[in-house]
Amino acid sequence: MSAAEPARPNPDALLALARREGRGRLKVFLGAAPGVGKTVEMLTEARRRHAGGADVLIGIVETHGRAETQAAIGDLPIQQRARIDYRGQALEEFDLDGSLARRPQILLLDELAHTNAPGSRHPKRWQDVEELREAGIEVWTTMNVQHLESLSEAVARITGVRVAETVPDRVLADADAVELIDIPPAELIERMRQGRIYRPDQASRALKGFFKEGNLAALREMALRRTAERVDADVTGYMRANAIAGPWPAGDRVMALIGADPSAETVVREARRVANTLKAPLLALHVEQPTADPSPDPGGALRLAERLGAETETVAAADLPTAILREARARNVTHLVIGRGRPGWWRRLTGRTLSATLVRQATDFTLHLVPEPAGAPRRLPPERGALPPWSGWIATPILVALATAVGLAVDGVVPEGALGMVYLVPIVAAAVGFGPVQGSFAAALSFLSWNYLFLPPRYTLTIAGPQDVVGVVVFALVALLLAGTTGGLGRSVRTARARMLGLRRLVEFSRRLGAPGDKGDLVLAIAEEASRIAGGPACVLLLLPPLLGESAPEPVVRAAVPIDAEPDDASMAAARWAAANRRPAGRGTDTLPSAAWQFRPMRTARGLAGLVGLRPADRPGALDGEADRALDALLDQAAVALERADLMEERARGEARAETEALRLALLTSLGHDLKTPLTSIRGAIATLRTSGPALSEATRADLLATAEEETERLSRWIANILDIVRIENRQIAPKSEVVDLAEAAETAAARASRTHDREVDLDFGPRPTAPRLDPALLDQVLANLLDNALKFSGPNGRVALRLTREGPEVAIAVEDDGPGIPREDLHRVFDPFFRATRTDRVAAGSGLGLAICRGLVQAMGGRIAAESPVMPDGRGTRIVVRFPGA
Repeated sequence: MSAAEPARPNPDALLALARREGRGRLKVFLGAAPGVGKTVEMLTEARRRHAGGADVLIGIVETHGRAETQAAIGDLPIQQRARIDYRGQALEEFDLDGSLARRPQILLLDELAHTNAPGSRHPKRWQDVEELREAGIEVWTTMNVQHLESLSEAVARITGVRVAETVPDRVLADADAVELIDIPPAELIERMRQGRIYRPDQASRALKGFFKEGNLAALREMALRRTAERVDADVTGYMRANAIAGPWPAGDRVMALIGADPSAETVVREARRVANTLKAPLLALHVEQPTADPSPDPGGALRLAERLGAETETVAAADLPTAILREARARNVTHLVIGRGRPGWWRRLTGRTLSATLVRQATDFTLHLVPEPAGAPRRLPPERGALPPWSGWIATPILVALATAVGLAVDGVVPEGALGMVYLVPIVAAAVGFGPVQGSFAAALSFLSWNYLFLPPRYTLTIAGPQDVVGVVVFALVALLLAGTTGGLGRSVRTARARMLGLRRLVEFSRRLGAPGDKGDLVLAIAEEASRIAGGPACVLLLLPPLLGESAPEPVVRAAVPIDAEPDDASMAAARWAAANRRPAGRGTDTLPSAAWQFRPMRTARGLAGLVGLRPADRPGALDGEADRALDALLDQAAVALERADLMEERARGEARAETEALRLALLTSLGHDLKTPLTSIRGAIATLRTSGPALSEATRADLLATAEEETERLSRWIANILDIVRIENRQIAPKSEVVDLAEAAETAAARASRTHDREVDLDFGPRPTAPRLDPALLDQVLANLLDNALKFSGPNGRVALRLTREGPEVAIAVEDDGPGIPREDLHRVFDPFFRATRTDRVAAGSGLGLAICRGLVQAMGGRIAAESPVMPDGRGTRIVVRFPGA
């Protein structure tokens, strides 16, 4: 922002203020531990507001039997609690609807991290608070710092007690006011000993566990830091919303300025050390200049900053010092950490280096200059395919000479003043091809050549008339303007072209990663893309679990391009180190640089997904610039794709295990029920015949024997069904292919079912369908199972019909009954093994294998089966339809 430009509020800060409009305020009384006096302080402040005429209502306050808290309530009105019935008990809970109807000016809600009773509208009290604020009600509440979600793990490590009830950090961040209630740990322990917090027996246990002085001191530091962070955020938001230029030295903030030079990581580490010393937050900023030459990617330094706990930010701007100061003031930064760098001699001579400019302009900041790291290279290697810097100084005179030759060729035909336009061509060409410096050099050579060779008096550098003076001045201005703007435009075009090409390749690679395929196709695609970027062989290594007695996983090559490219033993040592430490290793790195291959880890949130191995064709520094950026993007996307593939495999295995477990449980349940009933009948009949046989009449003995025989047949059918379903699941069914007369097969099955159940089956064949090629025995088993189900579930007086129809190229067999039907939610599961549909108030009888066997047999014969219910106008009935291809 220039000095003349008026300061404007930050749009994000204004948007945050706008979001608060119409919402109720939230004030949080924050404490380090129970017993510090949060509730008492809240009630005391509420009584003062109530005495001043404010409408204050206690929604809920937990006194825990403490006389001090009970006395602090005073004359404040208390809302009646809601009663919730849960498992025969009447629980008292906060009445959310009552508060919304009452709409007090200030509502007091104790214990923000409370979990509501089952049956409440929201599971957590902080969600009740959100609804109250949306309704425009101001809420005051209390909470301890250990209930913050982000601190629960740290609190568990410090105190050994894991907090079950947590509040998201955003709730505290969205609060309009946070008041810290703090007392020293020694005073809190003394209050505990006096019985002012817990009962004596509870206090004794607490003093031996959670309420140790060291624990309380650590929790106090957490509360103080979190409150300080909140206050700092409030100050920064106020400055942005009111367009106040910073910094305000209310608290220290450190910003590391990350460039694309070898000292970037050193700057980050030094900034982290400064921030640790000042106990201040750290921000890492990288300014990308669109008009600058493509430079090495600062992504490594940015990732290092993230690992060190810094907030990272990348902005685009043409003016580097202005962008740095604008961001520093917007974020209320007080310390700037930059590297010295190696600017050109012209910048050093004119005082236009970044450090010198910041010394002059950043008068409100403390500036830290970081020396270059020891052993840093004197010059960054040029990117692959780029011309060496000295080539422009040779090409520029050649271009001017060519323009001079053209001018000499048309001399006498074209006026002397117009010949100057010919020299604009080498100026533009030099600026586009080599930059503004070479463009300016071309402008100087062109001016001298034009003046010496073509402007009168010729062969001197004298300018004769005023017309020539004007022409020379205009030519010089136009030439310099073209050199500067065209040079910057050429660099921008080259940078944009390189980035667009990288983006296009990245999109194409993303599409390949998202295409269907197994993990083998995925790792091959990663290896091919890595090989293209590196310009040499590449491979992908996945990790095998460590063997017994080993602590680190073993990387194994799973794909390579070309197929015979494989790292040697020395390179594999670098791969093992990279896998164990999750950092790059091998050629061109600081670890095992003598190896022929370089290995880069593919990291995810769950851990290490694998390694990408590279053997660049050029020197170790060949993977700089756009190639390095593209490779980092490849690693990130490949890691996500591999993680997704692993998750899909785990999900498939989990579903298979769940299905197997469900089948096992169903089988055990069915065995326990369906085997027990016939065995009990058989055992009872045999026992009766053995003990009372001679005393029984002939008819009674015959009836007992018939019962044993029927139950034995029932048991045999059930075991046969088990064997059939096992054969189907294992794909051991090999159906025959014979021409089958469906009408005859249907009549035979219907007659047998009628005899078994002593009921008639209605047959409706219509026009005789074409005879398909099926297995007669399997078809007969299918029809027998379907008719048996229909007769069983239609009741003693129900109607069962069997119909044969022709549906286009298929023949359909429909078995229909008028029974109670199948619930809609069970229709998609009736063909699952051991599944029995729920019918009104009971579960359907049977083993649950009949329809599963029918589906397996029908599919083995090339058909399909479906269930429809209800089929009657009164909502009853079921229709099972089997369809086979026609002849």
